[in-house]
Parts: sequence; C-alpha cells; structure tokens
Amino acid sequence: MSNGTLTVFIAIGVILSAAASIFAQDDILRAHGLLMTVIMFIGMLVVIVLSDYRPAHSRPSRKDDSPYMDDVVRFGVIATVFWGVVGFLAGVAIAAQLAWPQLNIEPYFNFNRLRPLHTSAVIFAFGGNALIATSFYVVQRTCRARLFGGDLAWFVFWGYQFFILLAATGYLVGATQSKEYAEPEWYTDIWLTIVWVAYLIVFMGTVINRKEPHIYVANWFYMAFIITVAMLHIVNNLSVPVSFLGGKSYSAFSGVQDALTQWWYGHNAVGFFLTAGFLGIMYYFIPKQANRPVYSYRLSIVHFWSLIFLYIWAGPHHLHYTALPDWASSLGMVFSIMLWMPSWGGMINGLMTLSGAWDKLRTDPVLRMMVIAVAFYGMSTFEGPMMSIKSVNSLSHYTDWTIGHVHSGALGWNGMITFGAIYYMVPKLWGREQLYSLRLVDWHLWLATIGIVIYASVMWVAGITQGLMWREYDDQGFLVNSFIDTVSAVHPEYVLRAFGGLLYLSGALLMAYNVYKTVTVGARRTEPVGAAGKQLEPAE
Repeated sequence: MSNGTLTVFIAIGVILSAAASIFAQDDILRAHGLLMTVIMFIGMLVVIVLSDYRPAHSRPSRKDDSPYMDDVVRFGVIATVFWGVVGFLAGVAIAAQLAWPQLNIEPYFNFNRLRPLHTSAVIFAFGGNALIATSFYVVQRTCRARLFGGDLAWFVFWGYQFFILLAATGYLVGATQSKEYAEPEWYTDIWLTIVWVAYLIVFMGTVINRKEPHIYVANWFYMAFIITVAMLHIVNNLSVPVSFLGGKSYSAFSGVQDALTQWWYGHNAVGFFLTAGFLGIMYYFIPKQANRPVYSYRLSIVHFWSLIFLYIWAGPHHLHYTALPDWASSLGMVFSIMLWMPSWGGMINGLMTLSGAWDKLRTDPVLRMMVIAVAFYGMSTFEGPMMSIKSVNSLSHYTDWTIGHVHSGALGWNGMITFGAIYYMVPKLWGREQLYSLRLVDWHLWLATIGIVIYASVMWVAGITQGLMWREYDDQGFLVNSFIDTVSAVHPEYVLRAFGGLLYLSGALLMAYNVYKTVTVGARRTEPVGAAGKQLEPAE
C-alpha cells in the first residue's frame, strides 16, 4: 500500500473519530472519539512527514526480493517488548495500590481502571503481539512461503495496535463491559473482529500456498488458536448498543446464561490464546534453540487433538456453587481433570526434546529460559485441574490463590517462552551473530524466575489465609472475621507481591535494553564469568 493511500485511510479514520466525538450521546464515546482523533491525526502527520515526494522514476526500488516478509515480524518483536514493559509496569502499579491504597489516583488511575488495563496489556498487547509476530515468523519458514496477502499482514499489525489503544484508553475513561478478558465495548469488539479475520486470511493463505507438503505441528496450534479465539470473541461479545452514537451496550445473554457464556469464553481464552498459541511457540523455538528434533512428533499430534477436544468443555469449573446447574459445573470439573494428562504430555515432549542436548543448559541462558517456561506450564496445568475439584475450589475460589495460579501461568509459562523466542529471533531478524549480551539474558532469567516464584508463593499463602478466614464461624453460626480483617491479614503478602512484580519488570527492562543494543550495535565481546586473566584448561 502506498503512503498516499495509507494517508487517505487514516484521514477517513480521523473524520469518523471526530464525528463520533462531536455527535456522541454520552461522555464515554465523546472522550474516546476525541482521544482516537488525536492519535490518528498524529499518525497521519507521521506518514506524511516520512513519505518520499520524489518522482516515481527517481525513487529507489522498494521491491522486496527476500524469501520471507520479515519487516512486519521485526515490528511485531519491537511491539511485544514495548507492550510487555507497559503491561508489567501497570501490574506493579496496581500491586502497589493494593498494598498502599493511598496510591489510587482518582478518577482515571485507580485500581478499578488500571486492573483491566494491566490484564489486557499483558495478555492481549504483550501476548497477542508475541503470537502474531512468532506465527508470521514460523509459518513462513515451515511452509517455505512468504506471507499471503502482501500488505494485509501490515494491516493486521497496525490494526491490532489500534485495537490495543482503543481498549486501553477505553478502560481509563470508563468504557467497559465488565467482562473478564472481554472488557472493550461494542465498537472496539467490531474492529478487533475485522483485524482477526484478516489475520486468519494471512495465516491460512500462507499455509495453503506452502511449498512444503507437510504442515508442521506448530502451525496446527497456531491455527487452532486463531480460529477458536475468533469464535469465542464473537459469541461472548454479542451485544446490543444502547445507541450507535453511544459507548454503552448490553449483552445478548442474561443471568446464568451470561455467566456460562462468559466463562466458556474466559477459560478458553486461557486455553487457546494463552496455551495453544504459545505451544506453537514451544514446538518451533525449543527444537531450534536446542538444535534437536521434537522428541516425539506422534506425541505432539496426540497432545494437539486431546487439548483441542477437552479444553473447550472446561469453562464451567469457574462456576461451582453458583446458580449454574450442578451437572454443568461437574462436567467442567471432569474435563479439567482429564486435561492434566495431555497437558503433561506436551510438557514432557518439550523437555525431552533436549535429549542429547542437556549440556547446553550450562552455557545457553536462552534455552534455560525456555525450559523454565515449560516447567511452569507443567506446574500450572497440574494446579488448574486440582483447583477445579469442588472441595479444593470451595477454599481457593475468589481468593488470591487464583491470582497466584494465573500469574504463574501467564508470567512463568507465557512470559518466559516469549522471552526465549524473542532472544532467538532478534539476532536472526536483524542479521547479528548473536545477542548483545548473554550475561544480561542470565540476569533477566534470574530476576524473572525469582520474581514470579516470590509472587506465586505469597499469593498461595494469601489465598489459603483468605479462604480459611472466610469460612471461620463461631458457635452461633456467625462469621468470625469481617472482610477488612482478611485484607489486613494479607498486607505483608501484598507488599511481597509488589516486590516480586518489580523484579519481573526489572528483567523485562534488561531485555528491552539487550534487544535495543543487539539491533543497533550487535554482539558484545565478553569473557565467561570468572575467566578474566585465566587460561582455562579443557577439563575446566
């Protein structure tokens, strides 16, 4: 797409956003429209300034003859790093607000508005960009074909960034459906649907045009993630706007049906967005980093089909002891327990891929990071089925135990495997021999690991404390503890949670610096730790 055409499209967006702001019937859409007008106007000015106005015959040729379309992947990697830092910073901020409530700044920067900003920034901005970038990288190389659709891939990338801005600014001005992992209002949902369909076309078109007869297993996981998330998003976000010039809408479902639809969506957002998609990353990048084939390709296929068929039924375990029929929540529990085996089959497959290459863990911090990610995947996929059991759920649900479980999975599994993929891709995408500093990767590894271990551990303690205090009755049947008593009891754990998050954020900042230096400078000459001024013997 030419810069002139792009400028016209953005200008149309500026006009529509300005019209929405002017004619809006509520403050939410008015504020959101104004914000989007400013953002798109700045984007239009950037495109105009960067445009080449020389006659066409005097411009250098822009034809890309490279075998793969990697510019969009490079932008995706940069966006992943940027949104990761933003999301982790928001997480540290809200953890600090829970520990020290005076840090809540009304009305835009209180916990209620920053909390969905944090979850969406980490899951959809950081995780979503990681999945788009890695899927574009992997599908081209495993299919030996350029991305289908030409500039459509660029529309997917920039359209997704625009969705992130719509969602994030919407949370701050109060535009929310109040649905977990599905907070954006109706107009943002429609835009995401358009972008996601374009993403599906690019990915599927590349697979169809492949020059490699076999479809590698990582692409199966990516396809399942793209298709299922589209279905989940459309069904759960069926809603009726109060007005087409207003920001508020009401769900097409109500009561217990709305709750069941929401957690069918919510748990499968975890199952397909945060599990299936990232398993695609695992099945490509661990074998590449270890320079070993997948341990068992047959097991990877069993893992795929078992996961796909079982995960979709597990959502009702979020609704134990509610108005949902008991048989439905029991069904969710049974399928959740059944999920344990295929999940651990995938974990074993990932770990055993290192057979014959375990010695590389001594010298390769990137591979260590990937192995730690798989270990967290195994832990989370054991803890989740255990927490779905009704007797355990009666203690754990609605407590910080659930928060610890979610973060051990999201930061331990999704975060660490993403960091490993970024460290693998960056030198190759920018033509460097290796990363700027492997020592910084080591620092990142330990800061992130210690941070998430502290976080998850103190949340387990806090959650069990809360659960036990909430079910404590006196001899007359009255609750012994008020809610504020439980809040006061877990204050030390909240302080430690903020500290753990700060360590994790520090590691992400080191990654951002390492990526920046790799792109701009290349590899730095370093000696092994403790080797300065000493000639090492072979046995050492």
